[in-house]
Amino acid sequence: MIRSFKKKNKIAGLLFISPWLIGFLILIFFPVITSLVWSFCDYDLLSSPEPAGLTNYTQLSQDPRFYKALTNTLVYAVCAVPLGICVSMLLALLLNQKVRGIAVYRTLFYLPSIVPVVASSILWIWLFDPTQGLINYLLKGFGISGINWLQSPFWSKPALVIMSLWGSGNFMLIYLAALQEIPETLYEAAAIDGAGRWQRIRYITVPSLTPVIFFNLIMGLIESFQYFSQVYVVTNGQGGPLDSTLFFSLYLFQSAFHYLEMGYASAMAWVLFLLIFGLTIIFLKTSKHWVHYTGRL
Repeated sequence: MIRSFKKKNKIAGLLFISPWLIGFLILIFFPVITSLVWSFCDYDLLSSPEPAGLTNYTQLSQDPRFYKALTNTLVYAVCAVPLGICVSMLLALLLNQKVRGIAVYRTLFYLPSIVPVVASSILWIWLFDPTQGLINYLLKGFGISGINWLQSPFWSKPALVIMSLWGSGNFMLIYLAALQEIPETLYEAAAIDGAGRWQRIRYITVPSLTPVIFFNLIMGLIESFQYFSQVYVVTNGQGGPLDSTLFFSLYLFQSAFHYLEMGYASAMAWVLFLLIFGLTIIFLKTSKHWVHYTGRL
């Protein structure tokens, strides 16, 4: 009787999770395994895949555009991720103050992160316009002029880094939630001991936020290595000028759908996965030295 009841519960449970399970198998598991198989094949989407061994991976190691895309992505990640963490944390600290109308300010700073990517990218194209853009107009007040943001190999990546700060509201919201979880008694005890504002931020706020900083670091790393939509819109999918904004995901897209080299693109996808996985493991291993969880401050 009991065994029959448990069996019915197990069947009912499987039926309840079957929509998710079917979706996972069809939309995630099967494509992942297929891309792994294709990475060892010569496949142009128009004919059947032909086994090619390690040819795609060998070709990657000899492709100068692959190294260019990888370098661009690494430079962007090194600049955008730490800057995004600092800006979102600063915004959270400012918006954690108990002032009148703070809910309105929080909403205003969060709104840009929910604006559609294409719409915001078109807005930034206008802002970065070298002749009529608002940014160059403001810079003229400081005696700076003539910056061709998106048309210059030197300024194109800094422009994209600035664009990335537009969506800092997502991370800001996470920091804001974490700030409100810090016990007030810690600040009161520090104030009694004579700690100033900056000392309280340094020794209480920042250590308390390190789990959130670590989470945002990993998520920002993954997002930066998969950076695609914005650069596709602002460069019309070309990655110019002179491949200065040819990011890894954009080159992968070009290989798959412009050049119809699906096997080569699949190999790139697995290299990207291994790169992100390796960096994530490194950060996980080193996190024990600087991430402080509750009770370990």
